[in-house]
Amino acid sequence: MHSPSRRYRRGTFSALFRIPWRDLFPEYKDEELPGVCLSGSRLKEGLTQKELSELTGIPQSYICEMENGKRQIGKKRAKILAKALNVGYKVIL
Repeated sequence: MHSPSRRYRRGTFSALFRIPWRDLFPEYKDEELPGVCLSGSRLKEGLTQKELSELTGIPQSYICEMENGKRQIGKKRAKILAKALNVGYKVIL
């Protein structure tokens, strides 16, 4: 069991850093965020669009369009992409 002071610090930390994620990216419109998150997740994994396409079976042109906000990602594709990118699917929806 943790000491009371440790619990207090943990609670304070989480209270101080609870910022709505949309507030962190004010320069993006709501409809741009899924593509930005997809692109960022892909880059975090060190993958090109072509490599992600090969991993998921989703055409590279679709990935490009999703990243640029020209094609909706959708729940089914989000789950496929998220598995390949090691993130939760809601990150890219």
